[in-house]
Amino acid sequence: MSVPAALSNLRLPLIGSPLFIISNPELVIAQCKAGVVGSFPSLNARPLSQLDEWLDQITSELDSHNKANPDRPAAPFAVNQIVHKTNNRLEEDLELCVKYKAPLVITSLGARTEVNDAVHSYGGIVMHDIINVVFAHKALEKGADGLIAVCSGAGGHAGTLSPFALIQEIRQFFDGPLALSGAIANGGAIAAAQAMGADFGYMGSAFIACDEANAVDGYKDMIVDSKAGDIVYSNLFTGVHGNYLAPSIAAAGLDVNDLPESDPSKMNFGSGGNQKSKAWKDIWGCGQGIGAVQKRMTTAEFVDKLEREYLDAIAALQRHEAFSPAG
Repeated sequence: MSVPAALSNLRLPLIGSPLFIISNPELVIAQCKAGVVGSFPSLNARPLSQLDEWLDQITSELDSHNKANPDRPAAPFAVNQIVHKTNNRLEEDLELCVKYKAPLVITSLGARTEVNDAVHSYGGIVMHDIINVVFAHKALEKGADGLIAVCSGAGGHAGTLSPFALIQEIRQFFDGPLALSGAIANGGAIAAAQAMGADFGYMGSAFIACDEANAVDGYKDMIVDSKAGDIVYSNLFTGVHGNYLAPSIAAAGLDVNDLPESDPSKMNFGSGGNQKSKAWKDIWGCGQGIGAVQKRMTTAEFVDKLEREYLDAIAALQRHEAFSPAG
């Protein structure tokens, strides 16, 4: 499998997924300093001028960290671009990614050659998130360097396929960078993602409970208190199916057992999404893996925990290899 040099020296093979509203410079910088890729949606920075400020802050602080810690440099950061036609900020946001040479750009909800070309112009990498092999082929045809398999159980706009099914099919035609998203919330899950053929785990929901995340205390506490059974899969809030915390839906006065279907044509990401639905602000997105989140902590503490769990899982797999199949 081929992994770009920029992504080959991570402390853990982990990409922190971009979280709408939640991911801010403080979280991204903390993730990168801890040795995992930190990312944020460009639309989190509003107005547009704030995106310039955020990218300046992130690049400056990571550069300073790297100069002070040459033996343990920060991981690269990533910017998420929603390339859906309703995103009326895409061109301007992309210009800022080029200006600051964002090492990794994560594209969502569509694949566009001109976006990939712009990132490649300065040596950046593009990874596109997909929910099936049809979208995977389209992304690669448009010039994406890597794929993010968004499988069943993932937070936000999740797919419905098992990671075992999707990863094995992708690996039949693609040998490049591949991340797996879907209920990954501890170090063992990162190791499992690699065991089945992915290069990286892709983790979002578990980071919401970290101190640096831009989430209200009620959201963070609900992450800690909830389990997989508290997740509801619905397209009501954005027009795209996604996973949400049932208690937040109930708190908004909706019946979690009788949610209507939304018309996908109502999907809208103009300058930040469909605010009428209050998705992500009042209705809280979350994946099924949060049963692993037992308490709130700093990002550094959480990544330390993930590393211990990851190394323990690798050691356990090596012990299993000592046993030959009967025959």
